[in-house]
Amino acid sequence: MILVLLIIAMLLLLLLRVPVAISMLLPCLMYVVWSPDITLGVALQQTVSPINSFPLLAVPLFIMTGYLSNAAGLADRLFRMLLTLFRGIPGNLGFVNVFSSLMFSWMSGAAIADAAGLGSVLVPAMKKRGYDEKFSLGLTGASSLIGPIMPPSIPAIVYAVSANVSVEKLFFAGVIPALVLTSILCLFVYRDARKNPLRVEASGLNLTVLEAIQSAIPVLLTPVIILGGILGGVFTPTEAAAAAVMWILILSLFYGSLSFRAFQGVVVKTTTTTGSILLIVAAAGLFGWVIAREQGPQAVTEAVLQFTDNPVVFLLLINLALLVTGMFLEPVAALLITVPVLLPASLEFGVDPLHLGIVMILNLVLGLLTPPVGLVLYVLSSVTGASVQNVTRGTVPFLIPLLITLLLITFVPAFSLWLPSLLPK
Repeated sequence: MILVLLIIAMLLLLLLRVPVAISMLLPCLMYVVWSPDITLGVALQQTVSPINSFPLLAVPLFIMTGYLSNAAGLADRLFRMLLTLFRGIPGNLGFVNVFSSLMFSWMSGAAIADAAGLGSVLVPAMKKRGYDEKFSLGLTGASSLIGPIMPPSIPAIVYAVSANVSVEKLFFAGVIPALVLTSILCLFVYRDARKNPLRVEASGLNLTVLEAIQSAIPVLLTPVIILGGILGGVFTPTEAAAAAVMWILILSLFYGSLSFRAFQGVVVKTTTTTGSILLIVAAAGLFGWVIAREQGPQAVTEAVLQFTDNPVVFLLLINLALLVTGMFLEPVAALLITVPVLLPASLEFGVDPLHLGIVMILNLVLGLLTPPVGLVLYVLSSVTGASVQNVTRGTVPFLIPLLITLLLITFVPAFSLWLPSLLPK
């Protein structure tokens, strides 16, 4: 009963538009005050402990990498290379849209950074060449979800810390699912190009393929530094994040593309974003401790086992529950709330924690494209000038490839587990 009241109190606060961290903290503090055997010192320890984590240090560093890449115009070099490579191919701007998101995901780790950085360039370019505005907005929104799946993924770091699994292995677990999503989106672009053969395609820039690739090679070295360093045992994920920041700074200084004012803006945005994430992490630490103390995971496991003992049905139930959760909570907050409850139950059904992590992340990032939270919808509206209603209508058809990807990842665990299995133990 106490657990139910806590959850109801949190949901009511969320409905009243109270920030997520405060919505979790207030009910927990009331629980602590009314419990005679809990001191405020214990509550403070449970709140601070989750953010005292070395792997979490990678979060602000990867966030800074994404903001720096945008501010220094390094993403533009990738865009120009792709535009040259796909020159003359029907639907080329659609393919450039998808692959730009794939490449930028190696530096950002967040869908919002992708949507903000590439949406302002790609959507106007696609509209100018005769693409339907809704299709352009929907494709940009859908492709931005590659970022939270492909390493370095911010939600992956948060899940790994919450579930006590290897950040390194979870990074590599996301590679094939991200490529699956990329492939399915490309099929939708190809289908659209076949339906609109008279569209005026972008002719590209006055660059040869060799010139375009040479211009982008230094930027393309960023994922090599991150993933190659981790795989080669040179860096931990946190150290790789620091190396990525240094490399982007070196490139920015070499190209002279980052002003001091722009750098100040990057620092402010990084600090603001990191602060909001870590505040949620701290609040979720206390919330998760209270849930565990009231035996919430055991109750959920028993309830699910009474309903079904079939792992397939269990995974379907998880998908439905998380899709709804993602509509109301942003992914980091949702992960911190749901992992302590769902992980013990999934272990009872024999679901690998790495597989569960990718399934949970993909489910919850879908909420970035659905009202009422839908942060990517608002970001795209802001950077393109389109109404939120138009952005929403444009993203609806792209929920189909996203849901197809979700089902494939859910019921074919090898997509998530094969690459991590190749890593040294």
